[in-house]
Amino acid sequence: MVKSNPLSFQQSDQEQEKPDVKESLVDKIQQLGQTNIPQMGQESNIHCLTIVGQIEGHMQLPPQNKTTKYEHLIPQIVAIEQNSKIEGLLIILNTVGGDVEAGLAIAEMISSLSKPTVSIVLGGGHSIGVPIAVSADYSFIAETATMTIHPVRLTGLVIGVPQTFEYLDKMQDRVVHFVTSHSNITEDRFKELMLSKGNLTRDIGTNVVGRDAVKYGLINDVGGVGKAIAKLNELIEKRRSASEGSEGGLIQ
Repeated sequence: MVKSNPLSFQQSDQEQEKPDVKESLVDKIQQLGQTNIPQMGQESNIHCLTIVGQIEGHMQLPPQNKTTKYEHLIPQIVAIEQNSKIEGLLIILNTVGGDVEAGLAIAEMISSLSKPTVSIVLGGGHSIGVPIAVSADYSFIAETATMTIHPVRLTGLVIGVPQTFEYLDKMQDRVVHFVTSHSNITEDRFKELMLSKGNLTRDIGTNVVGRDAVKYGLINDVGGVGKAIAKLNELIEKRRSASEGSEGGLIQ
């Protein structure tokens, strides 16, 4: 008579579970581009939100394109607001731009968070990436990073329908208003950069590099990840002190 070993059954069960876990992780990587493992570690009070490639909106882009899907970011931003363990948000951008309405939606959500936010442009924060970069409480740009400012357009073709032109003009006004109200750049200066000729090879606009973005008042400071996290921790500490002060006043 062969005795059964309960330990062997447990081991076999665990071995059977491992492929399922791996398959689940692979599915999440394929669908979302990342797993559900917190990027900053479970012990961290800071959440890192990455916006890379092209911002995908209402239209699905080809599979070979590196994209950030706004329907994936919106639930994350809501979860950040609701999660009491998360005290601050770090937004890292390296994007070529993309869908204007999706980009503005992301920017509006970030700017409306009650928790401290800091953004950092690494590589590039072009086109609709500009409003997202300035939507944070404080913004950084790497010295070698660039930001392209240009008018809103659908394609490179000349628009012959007045209604379409009017729609794009109003959308452009929304972008200009958002950027100027969330940064130190003036509306006249921003429009001047947007409509400048001779800076871009096949378009009008301006390519702004590192320190120039700070000089124009578009970005707050030049710096990398270390400075960005230090600033975010400073803002978190200020929020804590303000919260403790208000609670002390109520107790008195």
